[in-house]
Amino acid sequence: MKEIVIGDTREQCVERSDYPPDKVRQILKAETVAVLGYGVQGRGQSLNMRDNGVRVIVGQRKGGKAYDLCLEDGWKPGETLFDPEEAAAKGSVVQYLLSDAGQKDMWAKIKPHLTAGKALYFSHGFSVVFSDQTGVVPPKDVDVILVAPKGSGTTVRRLFVEGRGINSSFAVHQDATGRARERCLALGVAIGSGYLFETTFRKEVVSDLTGERGVLMGAIYGLWLAQYEVLRAHGHSPSEAFNETVEEATQSLYPLIGERGMDWMYANCSTTAQRGALDWFTAFRDASKPVFEKLYRSVETGEEARRTLEANGRPDYRQQLEKELKAVADSEMWQAGAQVRALRPERQGR
Repeated sequence: MKEIVIGDTREQCVERSDYPPDKVRQILKAETVAVLGYGVQGRGQSLNMRDNGVRVIVGQRKGGKAYDLCLEDGWKPGETLFDPEEAAAKGSVVQYLLSDAGQKDMWAKIKPHLTAGKALYFSHGFSVVFSDQTGVVPPKDVDVILVAPKGSGTTVRRLFVEGRGINSSFAVHQDATGRARERCLALGVAIGSGYLFETTFRKEVVSDLTGERGVLMGAIYGLWLAQYEVLRAHGHSPSEAFNETVEEATQSLYPLIGERGMDWMYANCSTTAQRGALDWFTAFRDASKPVFEKLYRSVETGEEARRTLEANGRPDYRQQLEKELKAVADSEMWQAGAQVRALRPERQGR
């Protein structure tokens, strides 16, 4: 394990090299991992485990796009593809990767199959932490573990195929067998993690919900939209406003941050850009920090969980979601984005 020291804080980081393929297969040799749900996480994690030599089965209802993807990816009905309840009964590790609302709805059907000695695995602490709203209270005689990749399941799969690994959080909520941590870390590497950072179920879900609503998705889109609208209101063309707001960020500057940090990105920009960024970032921090405090409180108190379950549990949720996403896609900023992206050399085979 690798130790990370940041100020007076020390953390232990589990590296993929701590769990080489032979060790992972040895730890999991007697396990059958049942992945319930074939959304983006279920798909990415199950394919990676299968490629790593782990015995995997998938639990997904017949009908719909997810089931078609299962068949397309080579899962065989009656052999490696079952209804969720049957998969849960057959699995010694049950990866509960349905949506948060789906986990709530399916719990009464899945719980009877969580017999003594099994492991119940999550990639999000939501259902367990907010059990007062979801009803998800695991039996006392099963391991309860978490591996939460820091990215979409699509990214989990893509990085694995490229021979890389994604950062993940891991946590042991309940160790009924004495092997919970070992199972958790072996599974964490098997699903495609390069590094694993320890946390708790509560810390994972609070940080995750804050991040998704904040700079990872909600806040960044809000900032982009605000800047785009200001530029357009002052006479700049759609392409110019998009290039200066999104395209340069995603194609040039953010990769530099990912490579070596914010200071490295600043160092590779003009002195005018450096000066402006250093002069203005505190204004944006001061303006947005109260919003983040409000967001954090909403997450911590369970209000965000309540809103999520209420919205996602509506019969017309999918239709409403498609309308909202279509409104984003049809907005001028993302219409401009589609046109600008289409001009990239790699899109035209140049």
